[in-house]
Amino acid sequence: MDLEWNDNQPIYRQLRDRVVAMILDGVLKEGDPLPSVRNVAADYRVNPLTVLKGYQELVDEQLVEKKRGLGMFVMTGARSLLLQGERQRFLAEEWPRVQATIQRLGLTPEELLNGNAKRRSSKTTKEER
Repeated sequence: MDLEWNDNQPIYRQLRDRVVAMILDGVLKEGDPLPSVRNVAADYRVNPLTVLKGYQELVDEQLVEKKRGLGMFVMTGARSLLLQGERQRFLAEEWPRVQATIQRLGLTPEELLNGNAKRRSSKTTKEER
């Protein structure tokens, strides 16, 4: 997890988002334990209650389960649930902005696909040198 905090969002929420990213990226898999509240608090120099609040959001969202005396673990199906939610959020919030930019610039689907291919081929050419 990144040590830097963003002033635009509460730390507990940023902790929650970092765990979500770890689940989506496959760093944390179903059944894996989350780092202990104490360890996260010590490593990132935040109050343990802040960590607990971030973890509690994950429990409330049914992404993580508490096992008394053992800790918190990623629930079965958490990644699928997150992917579904992230896809819906992307399509509802981000895609309209991307689509508006594409239209504003008058880009065609071919230009979008070929532009990406051109970048890849120029990177390959540079790397081969």
